[in-house]
Amino acid sequence: MRFPTTSPKALSLLLAGSLGALALAAVPGAAPAGAAPASGTAAPEPTTYLVGRGISDVTGEAAEVGMMGYSSFEQKASGIHQRQRSRAFVVADRTSGKRVVYVNADLAMIFQSVQQGVVAGLKARYGSLYSEQNVLLSATHTHAGSGGHSHHLAYNLASLGFQKDTYRAIVDGIVESVVEAHEDLAPGTITLGRGELTDASVNRSRAAFEKNPAGDKAAFPGAIDPAMTVLRFRQGDRDIGAISWFATHNTSLTNKNTLLSPDNKGYAAYEWEHDDQGVRYLENKEGFVAAFPNTNAGDMSPNLNLKPGSGPTEDEFENTRIIGDRQFRKAQEIYDGAAVPLSGGVDARMRFVNMEQVTVDGKYTPDGKEHRTCPAMVGASTLAGSVEDGPAIPGFTEGMNSPVAKLLEPFDIDPPEWLVSCQYPKANLVPTGLVNAVTPTTPTVLPVQIVKIGQFYLVAGPAEYTIVSGLRIRRTVAQELGVPLENVLMQGYAGAYSQYVTTPEEYDLQQYEGGSTLYGRYTLPAYQQEFASLAASLRDGTTIDRGPAPADHSDRQTSLQTGVVMDNPPTGHKFGDVLAEPAASYGQGGTVTAEFVTGHPKNNLRRGGTFLEVQQLVDGRWVRRLDDGDWDTKYRWVRLNGVTGTSKAVVTWKVAPGTPAGTYRIVHFGDSKSLFGKITGFSGATRSFTVG
Repeated sequence: MRFPTTSPKALSLLLAGSLGALALAAVPGAAPAGAAPASGTAAPEPTTYLVGRGISDVTGEAAEVGMMGYSSFEQKASGIHQRQRSRAFVVADRTSGKRVVYVNADLAMIFQSVQQGVVAGLKARYGSLYSEQNVLLSATHTHAGSGGHSHHLAYNLASLGFQKDTYRAIVDGIVESVVEAHEDLAPGTITLGRGELTDASVNRSRAAFEKNPAGDKAAFPGAIDPAMTVLRFRQGDRDIGAISWFATHNTSLTNKNTLLSPDNKGYAAYEWEHDDQGVRYLENKEGFVAAFPNTNAGDMSPNLNLKPGSGPTEDEFENTRIIGDRQFRKAQEIYDGAAVPLSGGVDARMRFVNMEQVTVDGKYTPDGKEHRTCPAMVGASTLAGSVEDGPAIPGFTEGMNSPVAKLLEPFDIDPPEWLVSCQYPKANLVPTGLVNAVTPTTPTVLPVQIVKIGQFYLVAGPAEYTIVSGLRIRRTVAQELGVPLENVLMQGYAGAYSQYVTTPEEYDLQQYEGGSTLYGRYTLPAYQQEFASLAASLRDGTTIDRGPAPADHSDRQTSLQTGVVMDNPPTGHKFGDVLAEPAASYGQGGTVTAEFVTGHPKNNLRRGGTFLEVQQLVDGRWVRRLDDGDWDTKYRWVRLNGVTGTSKAVVTWKVAPGTPAGTYRIVHFGDSKSLFGKITGFSGATRSFTVG
């Protein structure tokens, strides 16, 4: 992610996220796609667990809020392409009673604020059954969602501060997905498959990758991590879901896009759930749940031509579909051939670590000597951004006439020489670790976590890890546990967010990812050491100290984003009136457009609902065919007059090949706010039209 800048002291942080490491299939000797154990090795007997799945809407404010990911002040949400969702799986060991929760949400990242809110919500409902220890929250790293849901200022700049309604939509949606998975629990099995996908990622930081030792680079002959790992979930003889890990940035959509979207990984999930399995999200019935989490994607881009919105095509929406489709099709192939049953117990370990104060043993450092991490500092190279996915925004000038200036004042701190030396060769941009004394800016205390399901281990870290960083962590954990490397998977974007983790060798080059490695050159060795400690505890069945609890900054949040004052229809109209009707008929591939008098979408996020429906006339009644969670529809909100509060909704539907011929109409749902604060729902429908 990119961060906005502020002049000489500019701030340009934001994620570009990476979930853990899937170097497994790329490592010499790793099992081929979906393979059973090697000849002569007995396959483990499958364990019957209790398994459940759930899904819920986590879409935030759809208009006039800064978006999360590229840190562009100009990228303000203006509607919805597809809704964002949280997908949850619960696995319980029927013998020991232990259980784990796995969540993958269509978000840029899981901020510490969200983790705290979700754990509190689950505690209120279930007591100690679900806790920070056994709940793993992860994000897909879409850069097309609403911002403002962190409690750390660096990640709320582009959204002009904390946005309570978006935060609540995310936390409540994640909790709902876990509740649904909990209530869905039934005896079932999980099987594991592996494969490789080589045409959905490219290394966007090849020069830094090449600085790594030959032994590390040999694991990735194409400088990408092509490994895909899939878990297949069944209840009895019925398939209920899948989790498909693959390392690529969820940035097919550029910083010019202003429609909320789960991006390529969201499309992969939609294609499997909606198109393949017939799931209809608004019908509130059990259905197949397909999660597409990231792994160690810190240097993996989906923009195959190494420029934003380019590769395979020059159309960002088509690229989103293509890269998503490639992930779905490979995942389904691996899923169908998954031949390794998970067998054994369920367990988890988690502890908090002050990442600014870790003394790292020489066992984990390149020179074999003891070193320390540093107070967080954003490097000057962060200003460049990742030019392959989204260049940083030009800096603001001193004394700029903007409300943003107030947010940026705390960053005007010169770092002491000892901090510059500790972070060497990083050139300082903003010493956020020191700014924390003034206002919560970047996190200091972070969670590290390992989840065990049978012989499969998920190593969950709160950052974006490059592929070699993920590989080294996996090797460390596998060695400590005494298990095959392929059974250990890196899960990034988990539990909190602290930007990037590069290897010390990559850090020295100070490209974007190195400049965004907050805690200095020895950040990765510190993670290796902490994960080794967790692995040893898991292996030995011992408890581990929780570590220092992260602060709750919920009472220190501010926002400069104005709310909705009131809505007014244009003269001579009422809310829901049609301003522009569709044509009388359309063919396959045509685009239907309708415009309505509307209110501000912030009045009601319609989480779990929709701002639009495409309806077909069937046997004399109108039946919903599509909504604002579908790929072929778009909902845009357009302000017509800021003084009077007049706005319109523009709904488009691209008629996909194979759409049944018939009579259709477009319906818009909205809410208006009076001058006295009363919010009233309304709807409007176009005239009918035909599709041939």
